[in-house]
Parts: sequence; structure tokens; C-alpha cells
Amino acid sequence: MVLSDYTKEFKYNWQLAAPVMLGMLGHTFVSFVDNIMVGQLGTAELAAVSLGNSFMFVAMSLGIGFSTAITPLVAEADAEGNFAKGKSAFKHGLFLCTSLGLFLFILLLFAQPLMYLMKQPIEVVELAIPYLDLVAFSLVPLIIFQAFKQFSDGLSMTRYPMYATILANVVNVILNYLLIFGKFGFPEMGIVGAAYGTLISRVAMVIFLWWLLKGHEKSKEYVTNIKIFVLDKLMLKKVASLGTPSAMQMFFEVGIFTAAVWISGLLGKNAQAANQIALNLSSMTFMIATGLSVASMVRVGNQKGLKKYHELRRIAFSIFLLGMILATGFALFFFLFHNQLPKVYLDNNDILNAVDNAEVLAIASSLLIAAAVFQISDSIQVVMLGALRGLQDVKIPTIITFISYWVIGFPISIYFGDESRLASFGIWMGLIAGLTVAAILLFIRFNYLTKRLILLNEETTNN
Repeated sequence: MVLSDYTKEFKYNWQLAAPVMLGMLGHTFVSFVDNIMVGQLGTAELAAVSLGNSFMFVAMSLGIGFSTAITPLVAEADAEGNFAKGKSAFKHGLFLCTSLGLFLFILLLFAQPLMYLMKQPIEVVELAIPYLDLVAFSLVPLIIFQAFKQFSDGLSMTRYPMYATILANVVNVILNYLLIFGKFGFPEMGIVGAAYGTLISRVAMVIFLWWLLKGHEKSKEYVTNIKIFVLDKLMLKKVASLGTPSAMQMFFEVGIFTAAVWISGLLGKNAQAANQIALNLSSMTFMIATGLSVASMVRVGNQKGLKKYHELRRIAFSIFLLGMILATGFALFFFLFHNQLPKVYLDNNDILNAVDNAEVLAIASSLLIAAAVFQISDSIQVVMLGALRGLQDVKIPTIITFISYWVIGFPISIYFGDESRLASFGIWMGLIAGLTVAAILLFIRFNYLTKRLILLNEETTNN
């Protein structure tokens, strides 16, 4: 094949992925807005949001990861023209996601005392707990939204979740302004106000997406007259068998970044606040790669349903190439502006906290150089994960992600993250190592599986 065989897919891949990217960026933008507004209150408040969200991100990773099982099942059914199969996959996925959201909310409430056992700064913990109470409850509408979103993505209707996320961001920004700072007669609630904004915006997001899908001819019959408690054990098992490993894949990756938040907390509130800034910025570029991952999952799932394995491989590699190009651009952006970007998060005119702010900015700037380094490997691993999910191959990738992040990456973070060694930058060295190993191994796995599918298909055809 020549290069044009891959680049000619860029336009359609981008059209499919761009709304997903914007939607995923919308989730991150909620956190971005919270961080910027809360950062005006002080470094302790910013560190508290970081600590509270670290628990949230672990729970979110399980819910969002589990929901991805819906997309390849719906995409495959859509390619086959099998409405009943597609609706069944969506309904059972919705039931399981709702149940999981409620379970994770309760789990987070019971997990709060762990903050005191993790040797985090006491002032940060006391600010984080009331924030986490409300943000934890927002997990329920968020994971329900994810079920609708993954279903919509499976039908290649990627724009509707984007519209819902845009609405959620508008609601969140307005409520943050009113409730964090007490504007226009509203109570001044600090970081608890940010939590209320997040909760209300996520409820609005679910309602709006359901309303949009109900109004479209292609999706209307799927999202109405859902007999949610009339369940088929075989389909429950199928969704769970795909969703559970996918949840663990995301959990292992998000977990290593969350561990970075906790390890940085041992270095003090300023190191933790700096880690949050770098993490928030790098998570935005990760959401771009995640959009391509969803496009990869949908298109690979479609081609699998059609049994066109040569096309499947060509399309997957075209998305992989596009991801590489974008990741290289982001790497250069972080490297060139690593000193300027962290300044957005703090009040540079705050004389009282000037020393703390200067330390936070210095640490965050160095971490953005590390973020620039892992952009390419991060993009490769997430796009390959999407392609493997499209193939409904989830068990081996789960083992790969565990080894990459926790057997290789985490020990490096612990060793070099010590204050006597490289401190915060050492923590992120572990992230670089884990992402790079995952990228290599997942690429090898996809290459092996697709070649085997092509070979088996040719043997079947010849016989």
C-alpha cells in the first residue's frame, strides 16, 4: 500500500472523531474551569480539588471504561442491519452502567477516610471531603450519560454527545461563577460551589442527550420503550465480559496518573497543585487521542461485522497515522510553551501567596516537558486500545496495560519520585515508561491479530 491509501481516510476519520474529541474535551473542560476558578482561591484549594478528583477519576475510569463495551456491539449490529441485537446491547449496557454508577457512588463515600491515612496535607483533606461528597454523586448521571454516548457513537452519531457536553460546560461555567464566588446574591461556597456546578451540569447533560436521540429517526426506537428490567442473561454476560476488562484497562491507566497525584501529595501541597495543572493540560490532549480511539473502535467494529479484514487493517492504520501527526504537534506545543501554560491557573497578582505560586509554576513547567515526551506513546496506546476493542479483544490488552503501568511504570515513579532524587519529575518518568511500553505491546497485539484474521479468512475462502 502507498501512503495515500491511508491519508485518504483522514477526512472521514476526522469527521467521525472530531465530535467525540470535542465531547471528551468537554468533560475535561469541566475540570479545567473548576481548576482555574478554584486556583484563584489559593494553592490549598487547588490541591483539594486535585485530591478529591483523584478519587473521582479512579471511579470514573471504571464507569467510562465499562461503557465502551456498548460501542463495538452496537457498531457491529448496525453494520449487520440487526436492530434487535443493537437495542439489546444498548439496553443491557444502560442497565449495567446505571447499576455501576450507583455502586461507585456508595464506594466513594466509604473511601473518604482513606484521605487521612494517605499522609496528605490536613488542610487539603478537610477542604477535599465536602467537595467529594457532591462530585461523587455526579458519577451516577455521568455514567448513565456514558451509556447513551457509547450507544450514539456505535451508530456513528457522534455529534449528539458533543452537543450535550457543550451544554453541560455552559451550565457548569455559569454555576461555578455564581456559587464559587457568591455573585448576584448567590452564597459564596468556594470549592463546594464548584461541586454543585459539576453535579447539576451532568444531570442536564443526560437529559439533553436523551432528548436529542429521541428526536432522531435513526435512534428514536432504541431510546424509547426501553424495558430496562426485562433482561437476557446471555446479553448481560456478553456486555459484562467486554465491559469489565475494558474498565480495568482504563482503571490501570487512570490509576497510575492518580497515584502520581497521591505521591506528589507526599511532597507537599505545592507539588500536588503543580501536578494537577500538568495533569489537567495533558488530559486535554489525551481526549483528542481518545476521540480517535472511538473512531477506531467504531470503524473496526463495522469492518468486523462486514468481515472485510484487509479494509479493517488499512482503516485502523490510517487512524493510527493521524494520531501520530496530531500527537507530534501537541508535543511541540507543550515543549515550546511549558513556561507560559501553567500561569493560566494561578492569580499572578496574589502577593500573599506569591512564594507558593512561584514554586507551583516552576514544578508544573518541568512536568509539561515530561508531558511533551509522552504525547506520541500516549496517542499510540489509546488508538490501539480502541482498535482492539473494535475487534472485541479485551483480555490480553488488560494484562498488557497492567504490566505496563503497574509492573513497570509505578515502581519507577515511586523510586525517582522521592524528594531526595527527582521529586515530581521523577514521578512523571514512571508515566513516560508505562505509556511507552503499553504503546509498543498493544501495537504488536493488533498487528498480530489482524494478520491472523486475514490469513484465516483467506483459508476459509479457498476451502
